[in-house]
Amino acid sequence: MFDVAFVFSELLPALNRGLMMSLALIVPSAILGFAGGVGLGVLRVYGDAWTRRCGDGYVAVFRGVPLAVQLMMIYYALPKLGISFDPYGAAVLSFILCSAAYHSEYIRGALLSIRQGQIKAAQALGFTMIQTVFWIIIPQAARRALPGCGNEIVYLIKYSSLAYLVTCMELMGEGKVVAANTFRFTEVFLAVGAYYLVMVTLASRLLRCLEIRFHVPGFGTK
Repeated sequence: MFDVAFVFSELLPALNRGLMMSLALIVPSAILGFAGGVGLGVLRVYGDAWTRRCGDGYVAVFRGVPLAVQLMMIYYALPKLGISFDPYGAAVLSFILCSAAYHSEYIRGALLSIRQGQIKAAQALGFTMIQTVFWIIIPQAARRALPGCGNEIVYLIKYSSLAYLVTCMELMGEGKVVAANTFRFTEVFLAVGAYYLVMVTLASRLLRCLEIRFHVPGFGTK
């Protein structure tokens, strides 16, 4: 039976508290994960053979190992080596490292789609390779990779729910506590699901607007 008092006095305050922590996890992880993916993608395309192998190895590890395992390794295993993180730091670091690996795949594909003639033309005008990549190639590649990178940000919103595994009490964690204390699992997890649905919907619309705003003329469709 729907209990208004429970919803407004206990459930919503807890979920709103968890929402703030979720946003504190998602925003820096999305920004730094994208930046890391750009850097990693550039190294995998324009780096020397050793750098490319290292980049490919990094991507293989972080795409191949489940995120839950990465969280456990960073929070529980690294302290054995003298490297410790608080729950929030461990969760953000895990999300950044994992997101960067996925973003780099989209960026790498976008970089390879840029015609080599542009690089030669820039060098003919006196640009160094670093200047060419930074000022000419990356802006185009980032715009072309935006749809794929946008999907990764949507995934980040959803897999941020794993942060409770390292006792970082975000939206899912707060919901689990309320559900365990009250045994109102149906109401709690329906509400948690609604929160995630709203976040994903808003993010998807924002990313769609960005895709249209930064659409490359002649490449793809709006």
